Amino acid sequence: MKRFCLALDLKDDPALIAEYEKYHQNGWPENLKAIKEAGIEVMDIYRTGNRLFMIMETKDDFSFEEKSKSDARNQKVQEWEKLMWKYQQALPHAKPGEKWMVMNKIFELPT
Repeated sequence: MKRFCLALDLKDDPALIAEYEKYHQNGWPENLKAIKEAGIEVMDIYRTGNRLFMIMETKDDFSFEEKSKSDARNQKVQEWEKLMWKYQQALPHAKPGEKWMVMNKIFELPT
């Protein structure tokens, strides 16, 4: 099992943030299926202000590159991504086209 943590910002507008959260309370079945088929076993999204934090736990053979290829072929996933971009904005240090950015782990509590 692999764990990834990612970050993304929402547009700082309370009405848009509320809409975004509403969409995520009733995820589209086709997208949920695509997420699971990609090898993602757990996906949680947290929010503080307009900053989002995602935790993903995946199968060992999970690949962002393969997921991206699969998503590009899935019309419903592309429709969802286009819709979500209405609410999202890239992090200040993101390169053009980057959305969710993988975070680097900098601390782990010693056992």
